[in-house]
Amino acid sequence: MASTNLKSRNTTKRPAERLGVKRYLVPFALATFGIAGWALVSGPRASVQGVQPQSGVTFGLTIPNRGLPPGEAFEGMLWISGGEFSMGAQDASDMNHVGMMATTDSRPVHRVYVDGFFMDKTDVTNSAFEKFVNATGYLTVAERKPRAEDFPGAPPENLIAGAVVFSPPDHPVALNSHFQWWNYVPGANWRHPSGPKSDIQGKENYPVVQIAYEDALAYAKWAGKRLPTESEWEFAARGGAAGKPYVWGDEFRPNGRWMANTHQGQFPVEDTGADGYIGIAPVAQYSPNGYGLYDMAGNVWQWTSDWYRPDYYQQIANAGRIARNPQGPATSYDPQEPRENKKVQRGGSFLCTDQYCSRYMVGTRGKGEVSTGTNHLSFRCVMTRQQWEATARVAGSSKAK
Repeated sequence: MASTNLKSRNTTKRPAERLGVKRYLVPFALATFGIAGWALVSGPRASVQGVQPQSGVTFGLTIPNRGLPPGEAFEGMLWISGGEFSMGAQDASDMNHVGMMATTDSRPVHRVYVDGFFMDKTDVTNSAFEKFVNATGYLTVAERKPRAEDFPGAPPENLIAGAVVFSPPDHPVALNSHFQWWNYVPGANWRHPSGPKSDIQGKENYPVVQIAYEDALAYAKWAGKRLPTESEWEFAARGGAAGKPYVWGDEFRPNGRWMANTHQGQFPVEDTGADGYIGIAPVAQYSPNGYGLYDMAGNVWQWTSDWYRPDYYQQIANAGRIARNPQGPATSYDPQEPRENKKVQRGGSFLCTDQYCSRYMVGTRGKGEVSTGTNHLSFRCVMTRQQWEATARVAGSSKAK
């Protein structure tokens, strides 16, 4: 199983001179926050060591398990049968340059088996996360003040709690640096997603954002659940279908219908909201996939438990057998930021567009530095058969009393 020993924002020493006073406000976030997991810069097609282009590769059928769930799903969850399926992405003949780049670390397509599990129908909402915080007093990473000993040489006035926020420029820009539309904002956190002047009043049914990986882990443990592995997430996202480019099928807009919250208009300057929403949307505003899960593409990225490596799929394929319940590589490695520990993120967000990031395509992968949350990143949980049984026993004991 992949390690869950996290490199906390508060245990990573980064000298202040590396960033300068102006950019020091982003030492643990914007400067190293793994935006490359969502970003596709202009220029030649990226290459990934150990991964080769594919041709003529086909997806095998999904073979679902026939076993029944251990019992009735808890509120807000669905049973996902698990089974054997083809995992990954490949270049399609009609893909543009951005779409092709999105598949680079998602090859080769390989066969995987996963056991059955329960999964949240939607991303965790502000309302659900607030219940967790009220019950435990938990303080998210974005709410914690950075410690001086972790950032030697930094001016004390720059050690301010905050988070990364999408801040579109007021004019067109070259898509060669994500620093042009991401800012570290003091006071931004899950209660104030865009900064201290923003709030979540009236947004109880929106996905909770500004969540670092350890925040998601803490919630999952409290709820008697865990975060999905990357293979569990993709099995669930495909909804029983094999090799489709989108979680809903073959066309991005079947019969002209919007199927997910993505970016329309010129990126990153303007989102026209043609799909019904400018920026983030409440959960479950679009049709569910074949398993009844909502928002498995677009709206917000979702954490998985796997460490990120671009060559991990090649490692599985080289083993020459069906991977059973893969847990991801033992360590993280991103050649773009080799010193950063990153987890795989899936599903894309309201910022995904074929102009820059087309990772609303099922099978494609994102990545994020574990101590960094943003205002387009959330999570959902899964529950194993064993966790369900343990929770059911506790619930039964409580009723008996």
